[in-house]
Amino acid sequence: MAPPPSVSVITPFYNTAAYLAQSIESVLAQTWCDFEYILVDNHSTDGSADIAHDYAQRDHRIRVVQPPEFVRQVPNYNFALEQIAPDSRWCKIVQADDWIFPRCLTEMVALGDEFPSIGLISAYELQEDKVRGDYLHPDVRMLPGREAARLNLLRSFHMFGSPTTVMYRADLVRARQPFYELDRLHEDTEVVFELLRQADFGFVHQVLTFTRQQDGSLMSTMRENLTQKLDEYIVVSRYGREFLAEDEFQRCHSQRESAYYQALARRRMKYAGRKDAAFWEYQRRGLATIGADLDVGRIARQAVPGLLDRVRHGRAGS
Repeated sequence: MAPPPSVSVITPFYNTAAYLAQSIESVLAQTWCDFEYILVDNHSTDGSADIAHDYAQRDHRIRVVQPPEFVRQVPNYNFALEQIAPDSRWCKIVQADDWIFPRCLTEMVALGDEFPSIGLISAYELQEDKVRGDYLHPDVRMLPGREAARLNLLRSFHMFGSPTTVMYRADLVRARQPFYELDRLHEDTEVVFELLRQADFGFVHQVLTFTRQQDGSLMSTMRENLTQKLDEYIVVSRYGREFLAEDEFQRCHSQRESAYYQALARRRMKYAGRKDAAFWEYQRRGLATIGADLDVGRIARQAVPGLLDRVRHGRAGS
């Protein structure tokens, strides 16, 4: 019987034929070869499944699976994570419109093996032409989980990145059923805080992943929806008191709430006259997960000074 793979790599996909081959090729080009690769087809209709099956015929480490029927993105990711080997040590998601650099698995596994208490590993990521994640001093390669959570909450250190950026210890993945909560708007961020309750955080000071930000990609949609500001407000509301002292929580919560509503006011001014129903529904759904309502009056109050400045500048230039 073949020994178990040390890493389970998964790529859930739906109609990503334009990018899927590049994503798969990046996994097959890894310097770390001891992995299984699970391609999870959410009943694609654009030829993505044919691409996946073609690669599976060429490499014995690849298998293609499908959920019983089409499901939304988070259930598809949960289904994919349930397919990993029962005894792999690490789990790596590579989203279908992203890719990873050749030493990604090698460097992450090495750090995880060096510090067995680590349950989550991240690294610098390349978002199109910008490197993200440079928050920690290069000497800091491991942090206690609670300290990593504190830094993220207090300083907005976005060192966890996207699902493609991180690697999870596989036993932590198998212990959560489902891995991602279904009632959360930013389930990939929130699961990190829940893992950091019991495991430490590792960081590789190298660029190991590429995240696509072109129109239509997951990252471009997130940016358009002000996901980061909403995400920061949600996580401090949900987890702040767990990882921060009460005075820290109150200060941090006030700062994140203010920054979020300032961003909403700027957005409203930028798109004045545009209904933008989908955007505002996204905000309401996110806030509902922490029992909050969208304060329309606050947005209007913060938008008024900016609108008045526009009027004054317009008159001055006429």
